[in-house]
Amino acid sequence: MADIVLTTLNAKFAHAAFGLRYLMANLGELRSRAKILEFDISQRPVDVLEAVLAEQPRIVGVGVYIWNVDQATRLVADLKRVRPDVIVILGGPEVSYETDEQEIVRLADCTITGEADLAFARVCREMLSLDQASGGRQPPGSVTEQLPANRGANAPRSPKIIAAELPQCAQIELPYDLYDERDISHRVIYVEASRGCPYTCEFCLSALDIPVRQAPLEKFLDAMGRLLDRGVRQFKFVDRTFNLNLKTSRAILDFFLDRYRHGLFLHFEMIPDRLPDALREPIQKFPPAALQFEVGIQTFDDQVAELISRRQDNALVETNLRFLREQTGVHIHADLIIGLPGETVAAFGRGFDRLVALRPQEIQVGLLKRLRGTPIVRHDREWGMVYSPYAPYEILQTRLIDFATMQRLKRFARYWDLVANSGNFLESTPLLWQDASPFDRFLAFSDWLFDASGRTNGIALRRLAELVFRHLCEVVGVDPQQAATAVWHDYLRGGHNDRPPFLRPFVLDDAPSRAVVAKTLSRQARHAV
Repeated sequence: MADIVLTTLNAKFAHAAFGLRYLMANLGELRSRAKILEFDISQRPVDVLEAVLAEQPRIVGVGVYIWNVDQATRLVADLKRVRPDVIVILGGPEVSYETDEQEIVRLADCTITGEADLAFARVCREMLSLDQASGGRQPPGSVTEQLPANRGANAPRSPKIIAAELPQCAQIELPYDLYDERDISHRVIYVEASRGCPYTCEFCLSALDIPVRQAPLEKFLDAMGRLLDRGVRQFKFVDRTFNLNLKTSRAILDFFLDRYRHGLFLHFEMIPDRLPDALREPIQKFPPAALQFEVGIQTFDDQVAELISRRQDNALVETNLRFLREQTGVHIHADLIIGLPGETVAAFGRGFDRLVALRPQEIQVGLLKRLRGTPIVRHDREWGMVYSPYAPYEILQTRLIDFATMQRLKRFARYWDLVANSGNFLESTPLLWQDASPFDRFLAFSDWLFDASGRTNGIALRRLAELVFRHLCEVVGVDPQQAATAVWHDYLRGGHNDRPPFLRPFVLDDAPSRAVVAKTLSRQARHAV
């Protein structure tokens, strides 16, 4: 049994709740009275509720994010119906802004906005102390003064909002020892060497996280060493600007390089126009696919970038991406956004083609989202920005891109992920455009593929391979033998050795070598072979 249950619904089982572990690590003397219960959004909220209430908690802390707000709202609603005496505390980015508009905030007893690492423990101490006191009376001015915990008919009905003071990293206990053996074996291990972002891109919540704060380096590296000793080989850094502080980022790269073991994989988010020699040197020493850089390009249109307060030197971006692609083994995951205010389809297409020419292994094309609290809303009237009111709040249309076209672009993004980003069609994908515009040709392929399949997910690899082959031959005009050879090599690279019926009429070799083929290859590894 636990007096305090910390819970959330992760997007997938493989994702660990990093924020809950921070809260647990900083509970102090209450840590022994608390328990983390993690679920994922595929589970029914009523089943989550059953598991939570089995602990007979007095306080339930719920992490609320853009991907789980609907399920979390149902969970809290049912919890307050079944056990109105249980105190519900919310936290997370989704409930840190525009709290007066959210049903889940109305239902809960308390919402802590901002970084709650220290504030959550303080609130729990006071609530548990008051709960034990005679009659549970609340002193004037206390954090629980207005909590609507249904403890009496006269309790105020509006929730209490607590704005957490921004903690310094040195004040916070690190949570890494809370990753257990199941996490290490089956989940993504999230880490961070810094918090905050110095940039003010209007679509991003990180623009509100100023200033940037560094974790104490020695303490952080000691924690990373313990994770390595426990067998962790994949680290996902969630720092928004990993390469901002050159001394820290160089020290971290050197630390992992000195301790490199086969299978080590490090994911970083990097500023694309900041890559001095001090970082280039250690980056070049890592073997292929050991490093993945998530590079937020977002737009190559200078006017659009200025409109949304994004600072980026695109000439340096190109120089740095060429260096990474040509002189290192880094797996580049570059981001572009569809639907930014002021950007036309043609302008997006030019930016996409410019990025394709730089040959990142993956281009993540995402629709603009209207995240709560972000200043992107100031463009709504001028640019006709229309967003879905439901999570994840994606753009539906703009003054420059109508709804039907936005849907086409959304399918474009999905099919690009299935075909190009997956690493399953490395030889076949460039044939789709050859010497023409990659954007124009892949958009045409996307339209054709949707007409042919009627779906954007659940397409089996063999079926997708046949559709790619058909489009190459029937629409693009590629020689059937050339198309068959490319698709066959891609099929083998994915770890398959059966010859699909549509390829049987062709004479095909056995390349690539069986030595580099395995069904368990990650998408990063498929791009590397």
